[in-house]
Amino acid sequence: MTRRLRVNLCSLMAAATALLSAVLAGCESQAPPAKSSRISQNYDGRFANTIRYESFGATSALDCADGKSLHVLGSNNKLTVRGRCEAVNVAGADNRITIERIDKTLTLSGLNNTVTYYGGDPKVDDRGVRNTVADKR
Repeated sequence: MTRRLRVNLCSLMAAATALLSAVLAGCESQAPPAKSSRISQNYDGRFANTIRYESFGATSALDCADGKSLHVLGSNNKLTVRGRCEAVNVAGADNRITIERIDKTLTLSGLNNTVTYYGGDPKVDDRGVRNTVADKR
């Protein structure tokens, strides 16, 4: 590699780093709610009908109330979900989820998850590997 090529590559890398720094400096984020929680019910209202559960190795009880959607991320969780969920999306590994009712869709995109539901007639879309769905109606 010639000296001139090395100088041009170094200049290109420096310019790319400066551009990336300038772009990231303009980014802003909203502060999370004051209450610390693994469950985000989308405090800013943009997705008020979606519950996002993000955790690892937790045991929790959730409530879809009357038609909220549930999005689960994480691994090794044991969840009990009450109420009527409109849609459920599971993207993680080794989660064990029991749901009272799913009305529209159950989508699994993770690995080795087990979802058991007791009511509803969801369309099941298993895009993952070794997932198990149990219909206990």
